[in-house]
Amino acid sequence: MDFVGEYAANVDAVLKAIWQEERPAIDEAGRMLARSLEAGGLLYVFGCGHSHMIEEELFYRAGGLGAVCPMFESSTMLHEGAAKSSRIERMSGYAELVIARYDIGPKDIFLAVSSSGINPFIIEMAQLAGAKGARVVGISAFGYRQKPSRHKDGLHLPDVCGLCIDNHVPVGDASVAVCKDGTRAGPVSSIASLAIADAVVLAACQELRLRGIDPEVFRSGNCDGGDAYNGRLLRRFGARVRSL
Repeated sequence: MDFVGEYAANVDAVLKAIWQEERPAIDEAGRMLARSLEAGGLLYVFGCGHSHMIEEELFYRAGGLGAVCPMFESSTMLHEGAAKSSRIERMSGYAELVIARYDIGPKDIFLAVSSSGINPFIIEMAQLAGAKGARVVGISAFGYRQKPSRHKDGLHLPDVCGLCIDNHVPVGDASVAVCKDGTRAGPVSSIASLAIADAVVLAACQELRLRGIDPEVFRSGNCDGGDAYNGRLLRRFGARVRSL
């Protein structure tokens, strides 16, 4: 019995599958993002529950793009009531109240993250972003496509994205059986989705460099000159990215 070793092997297997099987989709998402950034667009990011961490991962950090607009909706996070957030992400109609607060449009990319991809909130967010003209990219676990959706039309997140990347997370997420009855711990979805999101950003940076453009990314504020360097990006994007 080696739960940690089993978890390490499971994480390695998921990441290996992503790098081997999803690289074309990651590269295409990077090209889409690069075109958006070159045109002056923003990368809007949204996820419910633990998937909201991808918003934080890409936003205002060392190596993060300046043109990232996280859609922090506290009702779908955990700190104001975890059980409540689960109920809200299953609600239909709430998404239009959230997306109306953002000036998302045809120049922009909307990144929707949900491993299950079966709940109405995230699906409707992706639909509404697409209706506003944004290019919609998803990160989801394709194994859930065989599971019933909670969306009124039976849709799954990949169904409403122009491009969706499989994070290869097993149904149920937790990967190591730790109880006699088979109950599992050791979730892998956060690691998988974070890796994909950062890889998409790197693919976009590479595409921009190929076009002769230096990507606009933050430096660490804990290194010499970081604050002064980042100040330029804050002035450039502060009026457009509400969380800055």
